Amino acid sequence: MRCAGGNGVINGPAFRVKPLPQPSPGGLIILLLAMFFTLPAWGQTASTNTETAALYKKMSLEQLMSIEVTSVSKHSEKLSGTASAIQVITHDDIQRSGVSSLPEALRLAPNLEVAQINSHDWAISTRGFNNTTANKLLVMIDGRAVYTPLYAGVFWDAQSVLLEDVDRIEVVSGPGGTLWGANAVNGVINVITRSARDTQGIYVSGGGGSLLQDFGAGRYGGSVNSNLFYRVYAQHSDRNDTPLANGIDATNAWDMTQGGFRMDYYPSEMNTLTLQGDAYAGSEDQPRNSDVTLDGQNILGRWTRTFSEESDFSLQAYVDRTWRDTHSTFAEDLKTYDFDFQHRFPLGERQSIVWGAGYRLMQDDVRNSPALAFFPANRDLQLFSGFLQDEITLVPDRLKFAIGTKFEHNDFSGFEIQPSGRLTWTPDERQTVWAAVSRAVRSPSRIDTDFFVPATPPYFLAGGTNFDSEKLIAYELGYRVRPSDRLSLSLASYYNFYDQLRSLDVTSPGHFVLANHFRGEVWGFELSANYQAAAWWRLRAGYDYSHKYLTPTSASATPSVREGNDPDNQFSFQSVMDLPAHFQIDVTARYVEKLPTPHVPGYFTFDARLAWQYKHVELALVGQNLWADRHAEFNASSTAPAQEIPRSVYGKVTWRF
Repeated sequence: MRCAGGNGVINGPAFRVKPLPQPSPGGLIILLLAMFFTLPAWGQTASTNTETAALYKKMSLEQLMSIEVTSVSKHSEKLSGTASAIQVITHDDIQRSGVSSLPEALRLAPNLEVAQINSHDWAISTRGFNNTTANKLLVMIDGRAVYTPLYAGVFWDAQSVLLEDVDRIEVVSGPGGTLWGANAVNGVINVITRSARDTQGIYVSGGGGSLLQDFGAGRYGGSVNSNLFYRVYAQHSDRNDTPLANGIDATNAWDMTQGGFRMDYYPSEMNTLTLQGDAYAGSEDQPRNSDVTLDGQNILGRWTRTFSEESDFSLQAYVDRTWRDTHSTFAEDLKTYDFDFQHRFPLGERQSIVWGAGYRLMQDDVRNSPALAFFPANRDLQLFSGFLQDEITLVPDRLKFAIGTKFEHNDFSGFEIQPSGRLTWTPDERQTVWAAVSRAVRSPSRIDTDFFVPATPPYFLAGGTNFDSEKLIAYELGYRVRPSDRLSLSLASYYNFYDQLRSLDVTSPGHFVLANHFRGEVWGFELSANYQAAAWWRLRAGYDYSHKYLTPTSASATPSVREGNDPDNQFSFQSVMDLPAHFQIDVTARYVEKLPTPHVPGYFTFDARLAWQYKHVELALVGQNLWADRHAEFNASSTAPAQEIPRSVYGKVTWRF
């Protein structure tokens, strides 16, 4: 997959992973990764970092709503006019929150469910079905899909970027399959980093604390001439163990090292060439077995040609390798080769056509163990795709209709089609009403078809040889309004109908097979608000309500399986203050209702950041999860106690030149 208009740092996973747990009727696998790489810096220096950060701080709400986003239509459009539920996490939002990892930054999007499981594991989803193996959310980093065919999800411990270089994170809740394809069922996360031209000069940061024991990062950006820019970076972190409910360390400390580069070449006003790459390595402690180890590398190239404001073309290819070894349980070597192109052009005065095609090859090699196995152990998986969308202006500056579809062919379920229609009405410059009807699918993964426990018969659990894709029909209705220059509001409601969801079917007493015998409905709404209380004080808040009702369609399907553990209600809040004498004080709070099965109590907590920033130097003190000594956020197993996230604090020193 590619991110139209997006910048691209290629990140790969690598560091230690915890072993795969023995699957039970309630759950399957937990896996992980991290990163390593370093490159020398060379060239000239120029300081643009401070100016870029200051630009976001000075933006009015009108300017923020006019930020160009690309995730909804695969071309740039104003945030305020998109026909989708989208939240944008800006560079300044990330810097002012005090977060230290990409999953933590995603908490700033009120339309996401983000739960930390332990030092290195996360469960992240939107509109339900959250789990450590969540499989209905497409995640991209600069146009590179961070996807594993093992369970059709994301290894979050392996997804790391230098947060200083992130331009924005676009979070779309709701189906995105028409443009992005399988697994963009419930939403799309699009991480977009800044170009090398916008990250010139020197950046150095470091610090440490209790849970985040020590960390450091450095980046240098320069230019060869007036149209070739580059940057290189490296970062490292060590995170402490999280505790069990009894206060004993859970033995899951995590270390990770990553580095990379990016080059942007502008041979003319019409053309941009980008080359970027990352490498990483790390390890994760385990209570009884050897440490899990991971590493990976990736490289991406992209050519973009702009013909006019209404027409452009892009061509992208990347190679991504990830490797992990849980030693006694499991090991995997995955190589992904991806190629795609996109073309946008006008058709007459009132139509804009976007079309494209792609090919992906995933070479997945697994080392099995007596406890669990994938058969066959080695697979070459191919994905062919194409899409077409027509955006029609019915009434200039007032009414638009977009219709399109994605065509895909995968090795598990064959040919898939994912159409959608979106209507946008803009009665005036302060209001937008939109509606959408979409079909999306979640393609089968190797866990669904190839997974066996134990590795020899008789199997306790077996993959389904006839496992088909999961289907969704989604209805959405949304409204955005800016009632005053200081306040903006966004409301998105949805009703989702799912069919052929994954089930765990009984074949004989004590023996199960994976099948498609669940269906259900999920409905809810997402509300967010931005308020500029004063020139020096900005507030953000979000509320998310979601209700899920699933039923089996076969008597053999075990009723205990619900494919996710989700709260009905969650609330988030962020306050950003610029104080006199170059001080800043920022607070981010959240409330998450209880999770039903396995039961996890609801919790409230908040983070706080106190910083002093003057010219090129910033000193910051960050406290995280400050409300209670510790709390649980997620439990992947009904047979094991949940690990808990402790109150923690760290200090940070930053230089920007």
